[in-house]
Formats: sequence, C-alpha cells, structure tokens
Amino acid sequence: MTDIRALLETLYPGQTKHVFRDLQELMEQYRNRIPTDSKRRLCEKDCILITYGDGIRNKGLSPLKSLQEFAASRLQDLISAIHLLPCFPYTSDDGFSVVDYYQIDPDLGDWNHIAELNQDFDLMLDAVVNHISASSDWFQGYLRKDSEYEDYFIAADPDSDYSQVVRPRALPLLHAFNRSGDTVHIWTTFSKDQVDLNFQNPQVFLHILDVLLHYVSHGARYIRLDAIAFLWKEMGTSCLHLPETHAVIQAYRKVFETLDSDVILITETNVPHEENISYFGDGTNQAHMVYNFTLPPLLAYSIHKENIEILTAWANSLIMPSQEVCLFNFTASHDGVGVRPLQGIIDADEIDWLATKATDHGGFVSYKDNGDGTQSPYELNCNYLDLITDPQDTNENRAKRFMLTQSVMLCMPGVPGIYYHSLLGSENDREAALESGIHRRINRVKLDAHEVARELDTPGSLRALVFEAFTDLLSLRRQNPIFDPYGTASYEDHNGIFVIKRENKDTLFYGLHNFSGTFQKLKAKNKGMVELLSQETANGVEWELEPFSYKWYLAWKK
Repeated sequence: MTDIRALLETLYPGQTKHVFRDLQELMEQYRNRIPTDSKRRLCEKDCILITYGDGIRNKGLSPLKSLQEFAASRLQDLISAIHLLPCFPYTSDDGFSVVDYYQIDPDLGDWNHIAELNQDFDLMLDAVVNHISASSDWFQGYLRKDSEYEDYFIAADPDSDYSQVVRPRALPLLHAFNRSGDTVHIWTTFSKDQVDLNFQNPQVFLHILDVLLHYVSHGARYIRLDAIAFLWKEMGTSCLHLPETHAVIQAYRKVFETLDSDVILITETNVPHEENISYFGDGTNQAHMVYNFTLPPLLAYSIHKENIEILTAWANSLIMPSQEVCLFNFTASHDGVGVRPLQGIIDADEIDWLATKATDHGGFVSYKDNGDGTQSPYELNCNYLDLITDPQDTNENRAKRFMLTQSVMLCMPGVPGIYYHSLLGSENDREAALESGIHRRINRVKLDAHEVARELDTPGSLRALVFEAFTDLLSLRRQNPIFDPYGTASYEDHNGIFVIKRENKDTLFYGLHNFSGTFQKLKAKNKGMVELLSQETANGVEWELEPFSYKWYLAWKK
C-alpha cells in the first residue's frame, strides 16, 4: 500500500490522506468479490477474439446469447478469450460514448449473459474512461450544478492557445454547453458527445477505479484502457502521455495487485511506436500488454511493396522491458488501420501512398488536425482483407495473400487478437459507411449467424477459405509451447522471405513468409524439420515457397 500512497501523493498532493482512506474503503468493498483463484501465466493457448456484443445475430435470441452459442460451437478450440467492445448503454460512436458504466446495454442482454459467456471464455471489457457520454447522469448532473459531479469535467477558456494539444480528430477541442444558465466550454477530445473526464479531481480517479473493480467482479480478466494516452490534461502541454497519466495506470495496477487479482491491463494508444510502448513502464508497473499498433499498417505496406527490409529491421527492434509483459498483436479492429505508428519508420509520402491503396480498394481515409492548419492521414478505413488484397482477385488468391499477414501475427511473440470480420473473411461494407457518414462503419457490419454458418460450410467461399486457414494455424499454435507470448524471436530477410525464428529448450521453429509475387527458394536452416501444416518432413537442402505463401517448420531438439 506504500506504493499506492506514494502515487497518490504525486497525483493529488495535499489531498493524499483522505484520497487514500477512500481508496482503502473501496478496496475493502470489493475484496471478496474479486476472483483470485484462477491466476495463470499467459501461454501459447491464449488468443483473443475482438467483437461487438451484437456482431453475430440470431433471430429470436439476445445478441450476447447469439454470440455465446456461435463461439461455443465454432471457436471453442481456437480462442481463449473474447474482447467485447463497449457493451454498455451509449449514445454515439458505436459504443464509445458510454451513458452508464455499470449496466449492460439492454439491446445486447444483461450481466447474466456476460456470466454465461465467461463460463467458456476469458473476457476483455472496455474501460472507456477518458470520456463519457454527454447524456450520462454524470455530465447531466454537472450541468445541473449537482455538487456530486462538481469538477468532474474540464471547463476551459475558448480564447486560450491550444495549439500544443495533440488532436486525434479534425474536430473542435472545446464545445459550448448550457450549465444552469451559464455558457461553459467543455473539453471534448473526440466529439461533442464524448465529454472528457477530469482526472485532476481525485473523486473521478476513485469513481473510475470503482468502475474497473466492478468489471473485474463480473469476470473480466482483461481491462482495455481505451484512449488512455489523452487521460490527463495540463495547459501548455501536448496533453498526451503526461507523467500523471502513467501514474494513474500504475496506481490502478497496484490496487489490483494488492487485491491479488490476476487482471491484465492493456493500453490502447494509437501513436508512434516508441510512445506506444512507453506504457509498459519499467516492465513491472504499468500495462501488462500494449497494442502492437505498428504491425497492421507495416504488414500492409510490406506486402504491397513486396519488400520486407523495413519490416525486418523494425521487428528485430522489438525488445520487451521484462518477461512480465508482451505485445497484443493484431491486424484489424473495429477502428481503421492507424498510420500514425508508421511515423519515423517510413516517409510521409509513403504513408500517403499506402492511403491510396485503401481508397483504390474501396475504403476511405480519415485525417487528423496537425495544429498548424494542415491535416494528415490518421487511419485507413478499410476492411483489412480488402486493404491487403485486390477485391477483383479470386477467392483462393485473396485468402492466401491475406493469411500470409495473419501467419506473421500468429508467429510473433505476444498474444494474438483477431477481429471477428478477419476470422470470418468479411469484406468492406461501403454502403453502411456512406449511409451513416461514418467511415469506420465500413468494417462494423453485423452478421447473421445462419448466413455466416451457411457460407462457412460452403467449400471455396471466401469465408470458408479464411476460416479454415485460421483454424489450421490456431490449432497448431495452441499445441506448441514455442509460441509462448513472453518468448523471443529473431527476424531475417531472404530475398523477400520474412523468416521468423523462435527457439526454446525443446524446440526450434522457423516461420517462412514469402512477401513476393514470385516463387522463392531458401537454403534449409536445418534438416529433418517437420512442416506443421502439411506434416511433411523436410529432408532436402532447400525450402520452397509459392508467391505470397507461408510455411511453419518445427524440429525437436535432442
């Protein structure tokens, strides 16, 4: 508890005594409600499905029940956990403008449905705590000047200079509201309906801690800290990655450790790589996992360029600060493919070039305000399969090329996260994006469970080809401890073949990935290795790969 008190002194000097007292009382309320008997280290069997609570729909069932039945029947032996994107009552941004942190959206189900899902899978829940809906009781209470919510939000002078503040969207930073007859300008990083919370108020810190404990008491093993980089605001700064933000994360982690919980904190910070991994702290005191935001756009860039020189150099630079943390590897999510993580890795004109690929393949590009009157690409709004492949190509070629990128993700150290539209071989939903005016809707279509099942059972369909390939890879991955999330890897470039080498005391593994459009040969690293996908023993002196193909070789040490 000494460490927690020290962190509170950093955050709230002069108020530490009463804040610490309230924090202790809150911890006692949850002490017997937090699971402590399931602690285990992440391993090769861990893989997380990313989905909306209503991503899979079945007429006559609640969406969460539909998801539970689909996952139990199709995914039981492929994934270990489900990341439910915000499943709480909301007013906008497809869930990321939460009205009530404590309730499940009744259109999805209730906490009993969450418990049913938790019987078969670990759960990741979203902590959307940088901001809350303008329609929430918290903000409406603030507008009524209810003393309970005094200083819960950030009123600011619209005439001040905010040019240093990093802006994730090309929207106003402040919005005007009527507060009991007075006009106030409130900090809104993302939109007028997403009102930033004021963490300089210790009551906000405590209230959000209560929210996190509430989630864990309902079975969440993973807590995703959404947009956490923007949490603490300080005039005259960028308001991004401030030391106080890191201190808040440290304090929350210490609380969970003190309660002997095995909760895993994962930070979502769509920023350049070095800034992103700063949320590991020293490897023991902040996030347990960090989103690997550079991987999706860099894989897309590399396969389109048929050049892996930059990918190889970047991959070899991935060194974890301890054996207690790892990356959350993914290629697609409910958002677009962020390109800010490519800054400093490839030139700006190359980022623009990649953006044209998204539009050429039916997608869109979202821009951010640079603060100097200019804008630059922020994310590519395009289904990842469509971004990677030519929509006019054959199903076989598209599935093969797409799964090359997925194989890289699954071979790398870390825990893989697979968006449901990637797992199920979905394509762009341009109509939804155009009708709503929301570019991200291109990759958020809700699926009918019966229609998906029919396509999955249709040989040669795009869904079937992708899902079958994923099934093969995930089944092999969970059988082999060589894929320890906390393990290490080395990477080599052999004429366009991206070689991932992993090794432990028992086995030696080579993941080969041909990023070129031509047939390639590679001198075999070891004789007698088994190619896991074909189960053939490679006794020759050369390994051969077709264009945009991959192979997994494994040997057991004597």
